Amino acid sequence: MLTLIRTNSSNPDFIKLVALLDADLKIRDGADHTFYAQFNKIDSINEVVVAYQSNIAVGCSAFKPFESKTVEVKRMFVDPTYRKQGIAQKILQELESWARELEYDFAILETGNKQPEAIALYLKSGYSIIPNYGQYENVADSVCMKKLLV
Repeated sequence: MLTLIRTNSSNPDFIKLVALLDADLKIRDGADHTFYAQFNKIDSINEVVVAYQSNIAVGCSAFKPFESKTVEVKRMFVDPTYRKQGIAQKILQELESWARELEYDFAILETGNKQPEAIALYLKSGYSIIPNYGQYENVADSVCMKKLLV
């Protein structure tokens, strides 16, 4: 049975899962990893979801405020052993529900074109590709997306 908990970035299971995510991204991003890593610090994130399967932490994600009515989805990861079970979609839905409860209207995110499974998840979940924003504006490998939450 899958259990989702709301927590923050000090959660030890979240920290472990993010370490696995960063190891995967280091391989995928190659020489660009240092650039992306600077925008993915996890200190002081107050909205984190961790997914547990039979009391084992198997996935996570988080969001942080971006603008007054917009959150940015960060650190989405599911352990490879548990992929293709709909866990990422359930985590994302929980994050979006939480953002709505906090009266946010939009969610944005950045992923990479070297993460086709992430792009597919977000498109399937109602996100649309938008022009790259902020620090990703002129980054060819970045794919930015947005979803209306209300």
